[in-house]
Amino acid sequence: MKKLLALLLILIAPVAQAVQTVDIVIRNGTLVTMAGPNIDHGGVAIDKGRIVAVGDVSGYSGRTTIDATGDAVVPGFVNTHTHAAMVLFRGIADDRDLMDWLTHYIFPAEARNVTADFVKWGTRLAAAEMIASGTTTFTDMYYFEDEVAAETKRAGLRGVLGETLIDFPAPDNKTWDAAVAYIRTFVKKWQGDPLITPALAPHAAYTVSREHLQQTRKLADELHAPILIHVSETRDELRQIAEKQNGMTPGLYLDSIGFLGHDVVAAHGVWLTPEEIRLFAQKGVGIAHCPESNMMLASGIAPVVDMRKAGANVGLGTDGPAGSNNNLDMVEEMASAARLQKVARMDPKALSARDVLEMATIGGARVLGMESKIGSLEPGKHADIAIINLQQAKTQPVYSVESAIVYAASGSSVMTTICNGKVLMRDGKVLTVNVPAAIAKAKEYRARVLKSLR
Repeated sequence: MKKLLALLLILIAPVAQAVQTVDIVIRNGTLVTMAGPNIDHGGVAIDKGRIVAVGDVSGYSGRTTIDATGDAVVPGFVNTHTHAAMVLFRGIADDRDLMDWLTHYIFPAEARNVTADFVKWGTRLAAAEMIASGTTTFTDMYYFEDEVAAETKRAGLRGVLGETLIDFPAPDNKTWDAAVAYIRTFVKKWQGDPLITPALAPHAAYTVSREHLQQTRKLADELHAPILIHVSETRDELRQIAEKQNGMTPGLYLDSIGFLGHDVVAAHGVWLTPEEIRLFAQKGVGIAHCPESNMMLASGIAPVVDMRKAGANVGLGTDGPAGSNNNLDMVEEMASAARLQKVARMDPKALSARDVLEMATIGGARVLGMESKIGSLEPGKHADIAIINLQQAKTQPVYSVESAIVYAASGSSVMTTICNGKVLMRDGKVLTVNVPAAIAKAKEYRARVLKSLR
């Protein structure tokens, strides 16, 4: 009997030793890995901020275990263009075209209200909204970007954060030289941070001079920092550039001055020509497609299908949540992107649910040059994950998980958000932002903003 017991212990021992304890194990979900076929009843094992196993996780025990039965497990969404702190201007000036909106409402409101504290609280509220709808990485262009970085890190999100450069006094820096000095300090402080990638953000070719755009290019090369810029958003922008630059279009103008490169993220690209699309693809310029902003401001319909066919890296962005969209919901953005291309091209197959899910995840990662780190569920990548409840009345029954996510679910269907292996939201409760305090502060700022505009 003792010999039999000893033999059983020997046989059992290797099995016991094979179970590895990790930080988090997600079980029983439908995995939309974006790296291959979907996996039914699969799991993800996470340890020290990274994915260690995808699919069969029977050999792992989690200090935290998440049951994803009936849920979709997807890479965290990558928002490739926004102005996060502008949530505090949400709804202040809707139903206007871009130039009217900017010159008569947003620029004056910013001049009178935007401070470091404003940006801190705006970013905090935006972070809560993004976490609640499954975004784990966002690309930002605004002022007091050091405050944006601090709040982003505090909330546990990943950010590519660009300090705005513009040829008139801004809320944080009143001169170009002051802005350049700010950027040097900003980049030095945050470069190498596991969550924050500091960037340079010249506003656009019509608000930044040729000399300053070329200076920005040199500064980005020197600091090894990416560049974020608005390009070809409206017909009025095309007119302004053509008048100043001998009939050139914005993309060709930027190329002519040596500005474009693989480290540039161009927001919008609504009016890019076929030649510019080929150029952007060749040079590796990332394009942030913002369908809801383009519709809201009546800017036009970006040739996304042509961009993708040309091999350009195209991601999705919400744009700023104030008049150009009014929310930061990437699930809604996916649905809008697909439907807009279908009706514009009169082709229901123009952009599929799978296509826009790709644009919101691994496509966005490619735009930011981060595809080796995020954007898909693969061992070795950072554990940036969203878990979406598909058991709701509005998503049932599920014949196609991609269809259920894009066309039936919404940002509020996201139940759990994980970034860099840290749970930011669990079962619909945001854990890393004091949401009631952020909402209360937003109401205070509303009163201040209204008073300032009288």
